[in-house]
Amino acid sequence: MSEWKAKRFWKTAKVAETEQGFTVHLDGRTVKTPAKAPLVVPTRAMANAIAQEWDAQEGDIAPYTMPVTRAANAAIDKVTHQHAEVAQMIAGYGDTDLICYRADSPAELVARQAEAWDPLLDWAADILDARLKPVTGIMYSPQDPKALAALAQRVHQMDAYSLTAFHDLVGMSGSLIIGFAALHDLHDIQALWRLSRIDEIWQAELWGVDEEAQEQAAKKESEFLAAKIFYDLAKH
Repeated sequence: MSEWKAKRFWKTAKVAETEQGFTVHLDGRTVKTPAKAPLVVPTRAMANAIAQEWDAQEGDIAPYTMPVTRAANAAIDKVTHQHAEVAQMIAGYGDTDLICYRADSPAELVARQAEAWDPLLDWAADILDARLKPVTGIMYSPQDPKALAALAQRVHQMDAYSLTAFHDLVGMSGSLIIGFAALHDLHDIQALWRLSRIDEIWQAELWGVDEEAQEQAAKKESEFLAAKIFYDLAKH
């Protein structure tokens, strides 16, 4: 039996302003989230991007081609109602941040990690008022509670849309600090992605490219870049 798929039923997708923000109308009908809530977003730019995603659909609706719509749905249906829990989960990355766990050898990898990640730690200390310490090896080493609290406070202060984007920026990179660096435009977003891949790049240079790992990395990169776009749309 073939699986049922939603098909395009509308002719036009247009942005409309509401008292709460901006929404998208399909032939005059408001787009709803999977939980049947009106899809109302904070900026016209985000609504325009969502309208463009709906307008680009042909035949069967392909949700994977609609990252802004999917992120907005998540912000409205999930993050808005579980804000504290989501924020705490994301803030928890600070205690095991990717850029704090360093190799003890070979010397070239140790140097690469230091060159890539030490400036990020210095930036976090200066701008985020949170000094995380690097450690050698993979054994867990707790960070300064004051630094973690400072980072957590910033995470909890984010609105639902920013937090939705931040969830993927941190989750895909494995680093709370790289996530914050993305929000602050410390570097180009693709450069920040590469900073999160120091170890994987080293392994590929040493042993060659693993096609399956490369495919997974490409998917994570796509989600990382899409999250930054969503964050920027929420702010403009």
